[in-house]
Amino acid sequence: MLKTIEQNNLYIVFDDSLISDDIERCFDAQYWQHKDKVTGSATGRGTTWFVQLKTIQAALRHYRRGGLFGKIISDHYFFTGWQDTRSVAEFHLLKTLKDLDVNVPTPIAARVVKKGMTYQADLLSEKIPNAQDLVSILQQRQLNDVEYQAIALQIKKMHQAQVNHTDLNIHNILLDTQGNAWIIDFDKCYEESGEEWKEGNLKRLLRSFNKEVNKRQIKWGIKDWECLIKAYHQ
Repeated sequence: MLKTIEQNNLYIVFDDSLISDDIERCFDAQYWQHKDKVTGSATGRGTTWFVQLKTIQAALRHYRRGGLFGKIISDHYFFTGWQDTRSVAEFHLLKTLKDLDVNVPTPIAARVVKKGMTYQADLLSEKIPNAQDLVSILQQRQLNDVEYQAIALQIKKMHQAQVNHTDLNIHNILLDTQGNAWIIDFDKCYEESGEEWKEGNLKRLLRSFNKEVNKRQIKWGIKDWECLIKAYHQ
């Protein structure tokens, strides 16, 4: 069941069936380190910490800005309301997609700390077990038609849910050892009516395949794309 905590400068939404720890401290990596629950980490704009909960492994992410502006104001965003904040919006979008049977990480908890006119944000979401992103896999081997069909199915289901993934690329698509495809990283994504934007998602994905062919020599070709698109339109 979803629960919320709302104080003057603090807002937390969480699923109490997935986390029973001290909810106000569970967004602090040191809390998990002291409990010896940290299982690993990954670095990007910041550090994502992987922690073991009772029934699920989670990824703890602090929202940080990218680009030149991010070097000046690294992790503060202009506040316009709790539901508009990055972590709360992503939490609810993941919940919507999960309820519609799209393979996305299960949202566990989101926090917003307001500081004057700005806020900082954190998200705890499921770490997909035994999964790698497409970039990592394609550096090692080609994907087969069944795997491209699995990827296409999840993109199609996401689009049928009218969710615009504004950064759909092959770093944000995973395959697990069972052959299931997963879509991750829904920061700044949103629900949108209509159909026109869906083609933009697909074009962005195609650009990311081509980019990684040149950058990392991934094992991918246009016939693979044709297989994915054919499955998407079925």
